Amino acid sequence: MKQIWIVDDDRSIRWVLEKALSRQNIPCRAFGSAREVLAELERDQPQVLVSDVRMAGLDGIELLRTVKRKHPALPVIIMTAYADLDSAVSAFQSGAFEYLPKPFDVDRAVELIQRAVDESLRESGEEEAAVQTPEILGQAPAMQEVFRAIGRLSQSTVTVLITGESGSGKEVVARALHKHSVRAGKPFIALNMAAIPRDLLESELFGHERGAFTGAQAMRRGRFEQAEGGTLFLDEIGDMPAELQTRLLRVLSDGFYYRVGGQQPIKADARVIAATHQNLEERVRQGLFREDLYHRLNVIRLRLPSLRERREDVALLARHFLAKSAREIGVEPKRLSPEALRFIEQLPLPGNVRQLENLCHWLTVLAPAQVVKVEDLPLELREPPAVSAPTSPAVETADPARAAPLLSPPPAADGDWASLLGQEVERRLRSGEQDLMEAVTRRFEATVIGTALRLTHGRRIDAASRLGLGRNTITRKIQELRLEED
Repeated sequence: MKQIWIVDDDRSIRWVLEKALSRQNIPCRAFGSAREVLAELERDQPQVLVSDVRMAGLDGIELLRTVKRKHPALPVIIMTAYADLDSAVSAFQSGAFEYLPKPFDVDRAVELIQRAVDESLRESGEEEAAVQTPEILGQAPAMQEVFRAIGRLSQSTVTVLITGESGSGKEVVARALHKHSVRAGKPFIALNMAAIPRDLLESELFGHERGAFTGAQAMRRGRFEQAEGGTLFLDEIGDMPAELQTRLLRVLSDGFYYRVGGQQPIKADARVIAATHQNLEERVRQGLFREDLYHRLNVIRLRLPSLRERREDVALLARHFLAKSAREIGVEPKRLSPEALRFIEQLPLPGNVRQLENLCHWLTVLAPAQVVKVEDLPLELREPPAVSAPTSPAVETADPARAAPLLSPPPAADGDWASLLGQEVERRLRSGEQDLMEAVTRRFEATVIGTALRLTHGRRIDAASRLGLGRNTITRKIQELRLEED
């Protein structure tokens, strides 16, 4: 291992770090100015460079930028007694490995330097071979079954129903089915039933004629027409309104449809692939989904496994997402330490592959080192709040998705928020209030979703993953509950 170079115009700082590193048998060398370091870099190179920011002459940020231009893989730790935002941002934007504010704990500083050494040694080793990433990743037996099904369906245009939890990759599979079918050269058109307002869905799906309704100033082709010769992907089909279910059934059975306000039948020439995270059989029993439409869609069912059923794929997916995020941002990809990987593999990950992708993007942006350790993971994953599962019937029937507080969050001390809810309901009933169920349910949903959005800093996908909702469901709920107006 090469030496650790320390540059600081404060002799006491150089002395403290030299002594601390020597006790750990880590070779080091101290410099009093940045120009001394640049001169020595012409002849030698350290394993890690530790530099102060404010020094006479050339400062630490300029030294960092110069070093990174010549030696981009060299880890540089920036120290400063001026722990302000500008210094931190400048350091990281210039490529610093880590930012160490003074006064620092010596043991913490040595630990940080050791991490930088580990990273430097790993970078100098053999680089992982770059391989072309397939469109769908998965080595688990459950995913191999999905691959086999896609292969068997490649020469067919039969209707397919894809089921699976939110975030498990249903649209990715739908696109793969299209790509490997005889319709691959034609359009792939996707429409999400939960993301479009009910009064616009019919026009969105079938198009409309000019003057069909107020605002219809020109003829518009619907998604069925846009997908002619190709594939129409209907996501979240379980949220399709009842009146539209009837029209879709007629198209699937007769092969023709009409634009809104139209008189001429149009032949439907699009393969339909539908997807849902809901239990359609249960929705049929509840009268929320037409049984005849269900059987029309359920010709071939393709179930996607949750990430919990394919934990052996977590490492493969994480490497892919870390590399993808790094390419998008223009930085070197982070890597998970064995301990961090084992920790992530044991997480429940209710948001499935989408949640893992979000986590990898978070690590790419915010993890301090190239090798991610357990302590670098988001705090909410390492220390999840200990909240007991709700048992109140009012809570069990609520569908979490919005946030406009109706009931104040209960104190965390006793955790008996269900009793508080019961007291509020009792007070309202005694006062003679009518139609209470809808009002309380909306307030409950608003509180739950609003709290999740606040904790995730407004990131809807993260909030949906934490709540176990689909991204389209939370979007619809936010609109219904008018949370965006808060």
